[in-house]
Order: sequence, then structure tokens, then C-alpha cells
Amino acid sequence: MTMICKVVTRSHGVGVTGLTPVPPSRRARYPALPNSGTMRPRAFPGAHGSLLMSYEFLVGLRYTRSRRRAQGRNRFISFISLVSMLGIALGVAALIVVLSVMNGFQTELRTRILGVASHVQISGFDGELSNWQRVADDAARHPQVRAAAPFVQAQGMLSFDQTVRGTLVRGVLPDAEDKVADFAKHMRFGRFDDLQPGTFGIVLGADLARALRVGLGEKVTLIAPQGLVTPAAILPRLKQFTVVGIFEVGMFEYDSSLALIHLQDAQALYRMEDRVSGVRLKLDDLFAAPRVARELVRHINADAYISDWTKSHANFFRAVQIEKNMMFIILSLIVAVAAFNIVSTLVMAVTDKQADIAILRTLGASPGSIMSVFMVQGALIGFIGLALGVAGGVALALNVDVVVPFIERMLGTELMSKEVYYISALPSELQWGDVITITLVSFVLSLVATLYPSWRASRVNPAEALRYE
Repeated sequence: MTMICKVVTRSHGVGVTGLTPVPPSRRARYPALPNSGTMRPRAFPGAHGSLLMSYEFLVGLRYTRSRRRAQGRNRFISFISLVSMLGIALGVAALIVVLSVMNGFQTELRTRILGVASHVQISGFDGELSNWQRVADDAARHPQVRAAAPFVQAQGMLSFDQTVRGTLVRGVLPDAEDKVADFAKHMRFGRFDDLQPGTFGIVLGADLARALRVGLGEKVTLIAPQGLVTPAAILPRLKQFTVVGIFEVGMFEYDSSLALIHLQDAQALYRMEDRVSGVRLKLDDLFAAPRVARELVRHINADAYISDWTKSHANFFRAVQIEKNMMFIILSLIVAVAAFNIVSTLVMAVTDKQADIAILRTLGASPGSIMSVFMVQGALIGFIGLALGVAGGVALALNVDVVVPFIERMLGTELMSKEVYYISALPSELQWGDVITITLVSFVLSLVATLYPSWRASRVNPAEALRYE
């Protein structure tokens, strides 16, 4: 009668309890091993008889779960395993939180910039665009274009009480401009629609108004570079404007140098008659701006060039993206270090379990099966740490606006002061694509870390391992 060894697992390893005869009716369930004449079960029926689990997975799971009753050397191995899990969890959580904050910063900066800049801009080659109404109508026919607004843009100097500042003057139609920009939402004093034709009102950026020491209702002198030619000299064109509003968008580039006046006043000051500098467009999807700009080139019949926001601020957004990529690489090293702690864990486990490995080999287990056992053990360590890290990182990324104020109250200090930092609150935008990428990279690192110790386990010589047992 065919005999089979009944293998049982204990907290300290695998043992042989005896020989059990196998009835002929049950021999079909015990296929012969390819490398031995012994017989063993390859799978165990589940609760409903449909779930089959290999013994490699069960033994690897048993090695991982036996830490609770570990003593001596096994207790130290368990401690190293716990450190590896916590290291992976910490690294994954840090990656998710940092990338979410970087995404939030990128979105916040893009929102602030596009609150002033346009998605697409059509400008005349010589700084002037005739028949701008026809150009705006042609552009508005594109299905992605939501609104269009003309503008006059020129250089100038503002003077007030012996203080002079250079400025970028932009003439706008308040009603049309409000559809392509968010100046009305960023007004600190006054109203944006107080810009009326013929009244020569002006709206200043907050930093520009602060530099000039000017407030609402006060008059400033705007000096245009286009001068009057006289026999004696070229006299600059001067015009007094009344400050009717002050805006603050949070971008120093605009708050410190931009001044808004009515379109007709700008045309009169710079002698442009009914011409404008260009037309600003707002799109339904700002990320479609490069494609829409290319398509508008074929549909607009005018001497003009078309640019989009990705070109006008290309260096800025490229720098933000490079910083995000570098943070991903740097923080991935934390995950890599924690993942490769699994190597030391498994090397010690292989050394401690050599007798068990030898018994399994003598029972007919192949080197690949032994390798699978320890790969399962290492993969479970990595998976548990990865699951903890993803759960903690997602929870923290979704609650940054709650956690940061709590830390500030605990420490009694303000981490990001409005007087110092451009953005005073930590924005967070969790992108599941980043979470999936982090999860895959971390799990692959954990699997790679199991290869060498598992290969060492598969190379154990049963005779040498059992010589002194």
C-alpha cells in the first residue's frame, strides 16, 4: 500500500508526525511529485470545495503568522519584519501625501495665474489688431471657446506724490473681461465695473498701490511712452487717472506691475483709434488650450499670432513638474530602503528554517516550491506594509486641511505665515493615478527584495542541513 508522510506545521517549523496509509480510492487526490516517488497533496479544498490553495502559500502564510509565539532568534526576526512593514508603510504614506500636496500647489498656482492670464491669446504682429470683432466672432465659433474679450496692452509709468513706478497698462471692457478673467473676484477695494469710458478710472494691483502709497479716490498720473513731437523736444503724454479699485490675485508678477483701465481710455491715450492689441479667449477645458490654439490658426484670417497659457508660463509649470518628479524619486528611495529590509528578514528566516527546508526537500518539494514559500512570506510583509501605507496616506492627504491647523494649535505657531509664504495654506489634491503608481512601484520593490533570499533557500542541501539535527 502506498504510504504518505503527514506534514504538520508548528510555530518553530515543519515536522513529520508519522506514516499514514492512503486508500486506493483516494490516491487520485495525491499526484506524484515530478522529482520523487513520494505522494503529497497539491491542493486543499475550500469551504465549498472550489477554492484551491497551494501548500507553498499556506506554509509561507504560516511562517508569517507564527511571529506571535516566536521566541529567541525568531523574536528578533519578527522585530525586523515589523520594522520592514512600518518602513514601507511610512514611505508609501509620505509619497502619497507629498505628491498630493504638490498636486494641490500646482492646481492652486495654475488657478491664480489663469485668473489673470487667458487660456488662449490672439495678438497682432505689430502690437495692433484691426477688425477685432470679426476675429472674436471667428474664434467664438470654435466649440471649446467659451468667451472672448479684447484688450489694449502697453507700457507706462505711474506717478504719485514724487513716487514713480513702471507698470503694464491693460485696457479692458469690464463686462467682457469678467468672462475670461477673475479680477472681480479678487478686488480688495472698490469694484471692477467702476471702470467706465471717459471717466479715466484705474484699478491697481495691491503691491503697486502700496508702492505708490495711493488709496481709493486719489489721482495718479499715467505717463505714456508715445510722446508729442515739438520743435523743441518730444514731450511725453500725461493723463491723470482716479483710483477706483485695488485687486490682489496673490501673484507678485501681477500685483506689483499691472494697472487696468477702460478699453476706450487706453485707445485714446495710446492713439489706437478703434484698434486693439489682441483678443483673450477662455475655454471650456484649459488643458485643451494647445490643441485649440493650433486649430484656430486655420480658422482665423488675420495678421496675428496665437499663443496659449502653456507657452506663456512654460518655464514656471515645467519647474513645478520637475520638482514633483524629483520628490517622487527621492521619496521612492525611502520605500526602497524599507523594502530591502525584507532581504535581511528573509536571510535570517532561511538560516533559521534550514531544517524545515531540508524536510520539505526530502518529502519531494522542488527548489521552485521552496523559493515560492519564502517569496510568499516576503510578499506578505510588503503587502501588509503597503496596505497600511496606502490607507494612512490617503486618509492624511484627504484631511491635510484639518491635520495642519491641529498641528499649528498643538505647537502654538503658524507653519506657513501669510507674510512669508506665497500660499499660506497647504492645498492637497489626491490623484488616484499617483496612488496606483506608488502602489505598483512599492509592490514590485518588495517582490524584488524577496528574490535573493528565496533563491538561497532553494539551494539548501538537505543532507548538510540535517547532519547535526
